[in-house]
Amino acid sequence: MRAAVIALLAMLALAPSALAVQPKASFNDVEDEVMCDTCNVPLNIADSDRAEQERQVIRKLIAQGLTKDQIKDRLKAQYGPAILATPQDSGFSLAVWWVPVAVVLALLALIAALLPRWRNRPPPDGGDGGDDPGPGRELSASEARRLEQDLARYDV
Repeated sequence: MRAAVIALLAMLALAPSALAVQPKASFNDVEDEVMCDTCNVPLNIADSDRAEQERQVIRKLIAQGLTKDQIKDRLKAQYGPAILATPQDSGFSLAVWWVPVAVVLALLALIAALLPRWRNRPPPDGGDGGDDPGPGRELSASEARRLEQDLARYDV
């Protein structure tokens, strides 16, 4: 029992240091969030000598044991904010991401508001679109006459 309590206390004492350890960055995880500075495409799809040079820089930074955020900070300091494939947290860069989302949400709200009205509107001719006047409407004299003529034509 005493050994179990000591082991539990040791694990609790080591828990904060285990949580403080930052995971090592992987090349694939960093590569898709960085742009090629000459091709202006994400580094994971760029195919140029310059892109290969950037990949070598990233591999060296990973070998130094830096985390993903530290690597991105170093690249941003070296090449500028345009090297990151994600937008900045302010200004126009943030609007580029949120304006399309807002437009889509507004269109969905508009459709949700107008759809019940559209489904409940009566047909333009007042009926079901056919020649049947429906159960609540009487034929006019001209319609009755035309109906009689059509029926007489088909009687053999």
